[in-house]
Amino acid sequence: MATTVDTRIEADLGFLLAQASFALATELTAALATIGVTPRGFCVLSRAIGEEKTQGVLAAEAALDKTTMVVTVDELEAAGLAERRPSTTDRRVRIIAVTPEGARKVAEGQAIVDEVHRSVLADLTPEERDGFVAGLERLTSRRLAAPVECQRPPRRRTPRAP
Repeated sequence: MATTVDTRIEADLGFLLAQASFALATELTAALATIGVTPRGFCVLSRAIGEEKTQGVLAAEAALDKTTMVVTVDELEAAGLAERRPSTTDRRVRIIAVTPEGARKVAEGQAIVDEVHRSVLADLTPEERDGFVAGLERLTSRRLAAPVECQRPPRRRTPRAP
């Protein structure tokens, strides 16, 4: 008895989502490199701009562990795109502030990200696009909002040099 993709869609779902995520992440990495920003750096800058947020809050919003967040902020500071400053409401707390150059990178980066997204979604009809995005939004706000606890969580795949 032959099994078709239609009857085993859940077996292919992980691969399809992983492949789409990896390909999109790689394309965004290449596109943002043209302005000297990584997707992770752009993510942190875009979430920090215009608000007082601590490194911990930004790490949670960007889904980054503490070590990765420290390295990312160090890189952004070295590039002159962000700086650690005392909070205006609590001098004991340090916030991540976006510099004017960082704000310019966010604007440039947002235009790049929007164009990549438009280009990717252009392969779908308007109805397919709307359903696809709505379905992903629903899944990631409900069933796939957070990973389950497991003994050996899968590692996130990182791009390899060609």
